[in-house]
Amino acid sequence: MRPLRFLVPGTTGRFRCGGLQVELQTARLTAQLRPTEVVTYRQREPERPYLSDLLRHEPLPGTALWVVSWGFDVPKLLGQLKGRAVAYHAHSSGYGFDLPPGVPVLAVSGNTLGYWGDRAPRNPLLLVPNALEPHWVDRGLERDIDVLVQARKTSAYVLEALVPALRRRGLRVEVQRGWVDDLVELFNRSRVVLYDSADYWRGRGVSEGFGLPPLEAMACRCVVFSSLNHALADFLDPGILGHQIGCGTLGADLERISAAAADPQAWRAEPQRLAALLETCGETELLRRWAEALELIDQHWDRLLGQNPGGTAGSGEPPLRSLPTWRLSWRQRLGRLQGWLSR
Repeated sequence: MRPLRFLVPGTTGRFRCGGLQVELQTARLTAQLRPTEVVTYRQREPERPYLSDLLRHEPLPGTALWVVSWGFDVPKLLGQLKGRAVAYHAHSSGYGFDLPPGVPVLAVSGNTLGYWGDRAPRNPLLLVPNALEPHWVDRGLERDIDVLVQARKTSAYVLEALVPALRRRGLRVEVQRGWVDDLVELFNRSRVVLYDSADYWRGRGVSEGFGLPPLEAMACRCVVFSSLNHALADFLDPGILGHQIGCGTLGADLERISAAAADPQAWRAEPQRLAALLETCGETELLRRWAEALELIDQHWDRLLGQNPGGTAGSGEPPLRSLPTWRLSWRQRLGRLQGWLSR
């Protein structure tokens, strides 16, 4: 059983974001399974180990399983960790890099899993969805906000066209732009939550890795109108669990959102389907998935590094390799040419 080291650039200031919170939450959970620590590699922090210090003092291959996740930094980190047991905790996809043979992928969504299933089909691929923290529940508060919009990642269409039009209809629309001490309470005060991240992620050229905000809103019994890009389509069954935003015309959005604000019960997620979804995203289920995934990854690295179950060194196996796309393409062209010539 290898101890875990989750690599993050830092945990304060400019590094605070949804991806960081997921890594910290995951590290907190996996600490129930095996020794776990968070290691920084850009910003030194007094109470956390620093990557270069650890590498300097620990000979290859070391005893830990390193977990990398920060998209743009992954290729460099994998280079630094060459010869050590490592896994990629994949959130967004589309960064353009390829993984070395043998590096396992821990994908947070089916969308991301499919991306790496195409790009690295011979690497070990595992699905470990993000966990919904237990405080996301319906508190039974008065819902005095008709429509809630979180400005970050939200499209210009929502902020500049839809929100003003909803307000002209007399709806109370709250646009949350800054830090909120209790976001669960804000969701519990809201009847409808709008989430439209498609333009944001298309502009960045990478995918929505998981899409926690709509799931958090549904757990608080809000009616959710959302874009259906990338991983959002994994769980947002339109008309059953949520509703598409930007559905054809502005008028269509206005009619549906106004109706949902007037009668939320008629537009909420189907209760049994929602309960099943929330169960699969609970911390208990995530812990089970991580336990199984880590056992498989340990066995995989034992084979690659030539480490027998007792920890003794042996002869390692080579990892399977995927053929490059150009070679696959030429093979198919050659096959078609040979078929044409044999007629």
